[in-house]
Amino acid sequence: MDQTTEAVVKEEQPAQPDVQTTTTLSTDQIKEAEVPKVDFKTLIPEAYKDEKALQNFQDMDGFVKSYLHSQKLVGSDKIPIPNKYATDQDWNAVYEKLGKPKSPDGYEYNLPKEAKLDDNSLKAFSAEAHKLGLLPKQAQGIIKYYNDLAGASETEANNKAEAGRTEAEKNLRKEFGSTYNDRITAAKKLATSTLGNEFLNNTLLQDGSKLGDNPTVVKAFADLAAQMSEDNIVKGDAPAYMSNKEINRQIAVLQQPGSAYWDKRNPNHSDAVQEVQELIKKKNNEQDVE
Repeated sequence: MDQTTEAVVKEEQPAQPDVQTTTTLSTDQIKEAEVPKVDFKTLIPEAYKDEKALQNFQDMDGFVKSYLHSQKLVGSDKIPIPNKYATDQDWNAVYEKLGKPKSPDGYEYNLPKEAKLDDNSLKAFSAEAHKLGLLPKQAQGIIKYYNDLAGASETEANNKAEAGRTEAEKNLRKEFGSTYNDRITAAKKLATSTLGNEFLNNTLLQDGSKLGDNPTVVKAFADLAAQMSEDNIVKGDAPAYMSNKEINRQIAVLQQPGSAYWDKRNPNHSDAVQEVQELIKKKNNEQDVE
């Protein structure tokens, strides 16, 4: 076949169409293309356009999903929180759902036997707790706190009173010397007969000491008892006693010049010497105490 014939054959062949890439649209895409897009914010009523909770939604689908989710969270056991316009009745309904007793008698307290709060105080607290809407666990916690606080305060007061009593005894022993026991016995006898034992032991002074242990009070009664040594209040079973000053004065009287103490020929010489020795011994005992 010559070139002329080959050219004719080529011209007789039908022209091939250009191959173009075609894309088939899915049903969802067709529907989406057919439905015009609507701005979600234009659907929000004018009164709610500024609500921040709605600013995050871009379409109705997101809004509906969020609404359905929130509805699932709201059940019969959920308690709505009252707002600032809620009444006392509204709050009381919340407290009752949380577990507030029907009456003040519904509160029970687990306290030790040596509780510092009496029944009347607990009853008054229960009435106030019920009025305020406290739950039983809250009421129990408050009562326990105040009971522990009262116990700690009492312990501190007792420790302070004991420390004061010890210090007072130390100072009075130093001042009274060997006459301490006698003078304290006389002071207690006078104080008890005058004020009563209960008043002395149960009356606390500002410094935390008991009236019967306060050094100023004890010393005052001791001095008063000494002045009233002939009175029946003190005389009873209280033994005679002498202070350091009285001992020194008595020794000076017995040892004065020309006395029987210095005159061996005096029939009372031995008695005077013995008495002076006893006084010196008593004075030495006092110094040992100091």
